[in-house]
Amino acid sequence: MKRYPILAILLAAQCLFAAERPNIIFILTDDLGWGDVGVFFQNGRKNAGDRSEPWHLTPNLDQMAAEGAQLPNHYCAAPVCAPSRASIMLGVSQGHANIRDNQFDKALEDNHTVANVLRRSGYATVAIGKWGLQGNGKEEVDPATWTAYPTKRGFDNYFGYVRHRDGHEHYPKEGLYRGSKEVWDGDKNIADVLDKCYTADLWTAKAKHWIVEHHKAKASQPFYMYLAYDTPHAVDELPTQAYPAGGGLKGGLQWLGQPGHMINTASGTIDSWIHPSYRGATYDHDKNPTTPEVAWPNVYQRYATSVRRIDDAVGDIKQLLQDLKIDRDTLMVFSSDNGPSIESYLPKQNLEADFFKSFGPFDGIKRDVLEGGVRVATLARWPGHIPAGKVMARPSISYDWLPTFADAAGVPVPARIDGISLLPDLTGKGTPAKRDYLYVEYFNPGKSPTYSDFTPANRGRKRGQMQAVRMGDFVGIRYDIKSATAPFEIYNVVNDPKETKDLAPKMEELEAKMRAVVLQARRPDSSAPRPYDDEFVPAVAVKQVINGVEWKSYEGAFQWVPNLETLKAKASGTASQIDLSKRTRDNELGMLFTGYLKVPEDGGYTFSIETDTGALLRIHDATVIDADYGYVSGKEASGSIKLKAGLHPFRLYYSRGKQGKPALKFSWITPGAEKQSIPAGNFYHAK
Repeated sequence: MKRYPILAILLAAQCLFAAERPNIIFILTDDLGWGDVGVFFQNGRKNAGDRSEPWHLTPNLDQMAAEGAQLPNHYCAAPVCAPSRASIMLGVSQGHANIRDNQFDKALEDNHTVANVLRRSGYATVAIGKWGLQGNGKEEVDPATWTAYPTKRGFDNYFGYVRHRDGHEHYPKEGLYRGSKEVWDGDKNIADVLDKCYTADLWTAKAKHWIVEHHKAKASQPFYMYLAYDTPHAVDELPTQAYPAGGGLKGGLQWLGQPGHMINTASGTIDSWIHPSYRGATYDHDKNPTTPEVAWPNVYQRYATSVRRIDDAVGDIKQLLQDLKIDRDTLMVFSSDNGPSIESYLPKQNLEADFFKSFGPFDGIKRDVLEGGVRVATLARWPGHIPAGKVMARPSISYDWLPTFADAAGVPVPARIDGISLLPDLTGKGTPAKRDYLYVEYFNPGKSPTYSDFTPANRGRKRGQMQAVRMGDFVGIRYDIKSATAPFEIYNVVNDPKETKDLAPKMEELEAKMRAVVLQARRPDSSAPRPYDDEFVPAVAVKQVINGVEWKSYEGAFQWVPNLETLKAKASGTASQIDLSKRTRDNELGMLFTGYLKVPEDGGYTFSIETDTGALLRIHDATVIDADYGYVSGKEASGSIKLKAGLHPFRLYYSRGKQGKPALKFSWITPGAEKQSIPAGNFYHAK
């Protein structure tokens, strides 16, 4: 493993040492089902030998799984691309993300992102492929007008499709089915020179080229690459030819950089090549072995070919890392944005997710919060760190990747992040972070498919407002929610992955806990209203409490307000209320105050903070005040929340640099009263 010196100008003081920081490649596919990956599901179909159950294969992904870890209980934050990707980028659940539901092309919030956290930690950052989070509408055609263009959200370089709709077409220049599209290389649209460039090939060739050029110029600087394919989603177009042999530095896909012939597969016939394993494939369509088998419908030959193309690309990139001798220096993660789709956009060719059972052993597809819509096939590989053949059984979710990558980079995660680092789980080193639940929310006006493979109750199920929360082996789901009192269905998805037996009638305590948690874990967003937005957040029952708060003091030159709970405190104790008098020094420090706020009556409460550097307030797990990224010293930051009378757990994070004087003022406005400092008598902590 190479050792990369961390520059003091870029990193927090606690990280000023030679650290092992990997390159990070995060590969995200579009609408790839959990069941589409061989090692998860398709290999089982093949081994069963049932000719009425067609299968397709992913040998390179299977090899990646054998050399690293499978995450079979990994979830997306929302079952459609824009909100799912926003939660990945921001490291927060859909209860905190600013892009929710079907808000395609909305500007990603200007806050901590995976890219700017890593860039500020000394990483080179690049995004390649589909974006769709740029803002200023789908008709804009200039990076200067896109408020959340990738280079404005932490990426040094960007190459790909900016707009959501562009990702529906896989030949940007010719536009066979959806019209020509734009491919942006920095601030220039280069689509006019991308003759015969199939996007999965284009993104792969560019990714390999970028890695090679970076290695030549800055081999000592770790990099973060976000490689976002727009396949197998949408139009199901085919490549021009077979995947080039060899892979890696000398073989596989190559970037040529010649207008009209930018990559080495930009020749032959567009939308023509079907993988030979599927070209003549037949199946027992009528489940009668005495009648002749029939050919796979063309749309499924196309779908299987597009999945296999991504599989080939993963093998190609992995070979490049080995050729450059940076394989053991690179953490590679492979995942999907949501469950499988039934959209093909091909004339008179319908795509159904049940042909290959792309949803795996679950019910639900894209746009469902059933397991098939939100469980996503995920793999992680880091030779020498992640043991080969590991299966990580603990549930995880896509907003865990920001803290995981920050952990790998050796920097503390920002306090606003909802996820946890998965490195201890993946590597077996360190103590895994405590986790109580995973959270998903989404709205869609449609219905689930009526597949015979689905449980009858899940066929044609009206979606509407939906939520899912996983606690241990149990998943609670709500469909077509009308109010906060709507009950959760509860399923043991380990024993009952198709969610057939509702356990809620016998698990009243857990069901009540789920209804409380989904209010305590999120904040309303007026652009995506929910029927429970105006509900009062319930208090908690605590047996023994005493007046005062618990405090911990930390030392370090933090670049942001960090999640101090993941760090080692310099000192700790209790105090009557929140103030900085217990700090261990004046500069470059952090303080964490925890306990319970006693809320005197049901109502709306507005909290405010004034500080010198930065602070963040959580009540329960909801972020009420974020005075961190972009915060102006001395400016009041506030947030409102509706609370039931009683005790509410809080965490107040404070960090300080060197400028100005230590300052932290914490106030509230209670129903019918003026703003005031919170009285000491309203602070409690556990006895």
